[in-house]
Amino acid sequence: MKLYNSLPHNLYNIPMRVILQRVKAGGVVTEGRNEKISEGLVILLGVATDDSEADADYLAEKISSLRIFSDENDRFNFSITDIKGEALVISQFTLFADTLKGRRPDFTKAARPEKAVPLYEYFCSRLVAAGVPVKTGVFGASMQVEIHNNGPVTVFIDSRQKIQPARDS
Repeated sequence: MKLYNSLPHNLYNIPMRVILQRVKAGGVVTEGRNEKISEGLVILLGVATDDSEADADYLAEKISSLRIFSDENDRFNFSITDIKGEALVISQFTLFADTLKGRRPDFTKAARPEKAVPLYEYFCSRLVAAGVPVKTGVFGASMQVEIHNNGPVTVFIDSRQKIQPARDS
């Protein structure tokens, strides 16, 4: 099976990216703020240069309905909305680290703050609209993030996944 199609990866727009960590608890401390959540998701969100509200809509809908919380038989049958969980959303431009050349990562695929902040805030608002209580860090600040991973369960999603993969015959 080929993902997307046979064109080189660099010909595509870079997608918005998230890393989801299913947690028993999470928190962030920065700039005099101390935010905490109980059971739910810590969401590390990276906004790329070509992202739009459609990317944020896709990811918020996907995350709010993704069944990664266990039932009584330890099967993934519940979403964050099913368990009435909370989300802690942390801006994470380093999800776009390009390490192909040299020893210092290149972050030029990450959106600049003037584009990233509105999309970050929009993404958070879409989660809230889907019924997920959201807490956040401070965009662009140095943060100490606390993650009590439950499982552990860690999931990577990018907004390009909304495109159906091409299949070999």
